[in-house]
Amino acid sequence: MRSSNPVFSRRGFSRDNGYAHFNAQPQAGGPAVGTQANPYGQAPAGNPYAQNPYAQQDVQYGAPQAPATTGRMTMDDVIMRTATTLGVLVVTAALAWAFLPVDDAHITKSYGIAIGAGLVAMVLGFIQAFKRSASPALIIGYAALEGVFLGVVSSVVDNRIAEGAAMQAVLGTMSVFAAVLIAYKAGWIRVNRRFYGFVMAAAMGFVLLMAVNLLFAVFGGGDGLGFRSGGLGVLFGVIGILLGACFLALDFKQVEDGIAYGAPKEEAWLAAFGLTMTLVWIYMEFLRIIAILQGND
Repeated sequence: MRSSNPVFSRRGFSRDNGYAHFNAQPQAGGPAVGTQANPYGQAPAGNPYAQNPYAQQDVQYGAPQAPATTGRMTMDDVIMRTATTLGVLVVTAALAWAFLPVDDAHITKSYGIAIGAGLVAMVLGFIQAFKRSASPALIIGYAALEGVFLGVVSSVVDNRIAEGAAMQAVLGTMSVFAAVLIAYKAGWIRVNRRFYGFVMAAAMGFVLLMAVNLLFAVFGGGDGLGFRSGGLGVLFGVIGILLGACFLALDFKQVEDGIAYGAPKEEAWLAAFGLTMTLVWIYMEFLRIIAILQGND
């Protein structure tokens, strides 16, 4: 199975990239899990979940353990890389907030810098998503430039539209992350093929509607079809947050299975990249909802 996150979908834990991926089909009579001939912990023939580890319904089973060798991704690796990526994003966002003022005399310049940084960040994100290996420089560069964009946008909303919106959006994003993690670890969220298909269909519909709304706004002026303002804006913002929560669950599953199946250590950077993208998505949806609800004009 592939994650909804383009990072995991393109390069992540389902491609034939040198370790046991999720859809791997072991050969009959193959070596036992964890032996020298099978160092990546691929499930042996006869395992009913060998071809589709998400096919379980009510049966709980232990995921195969990654072999005790160096060079394999661990949860500590994912946590450290994610903390680094998010740390860079937060620092550059704070610097942009402090040094790119959004008063009437400077907002045009600050907004121009933010939009430029956001576009370059998007390009770096696409490059990394389609690379065959993780590039820490690209990922850190993406986080730094995305931070500049978020810093200016957050400052505009907080200072000119809804005071305190940025902190509320941060708290909301952290709450969603914690809630999804707890629900996932407790087994309240079942990440299987049905869940994946539903999330992907919903995400495609959501993105398509937002793209149409943007086109109407660009060529027709105003708020387009109104999907991002007023009551509809709040509704679609809530839908966006729920989709972000589903993305988190899919990403948690990909990270968990990548560790269990012995993914290379450098894949932790891709995990951090994907999680950062999802958290940015959720933060922006919270910021939009708060701006609509608390807007002064």
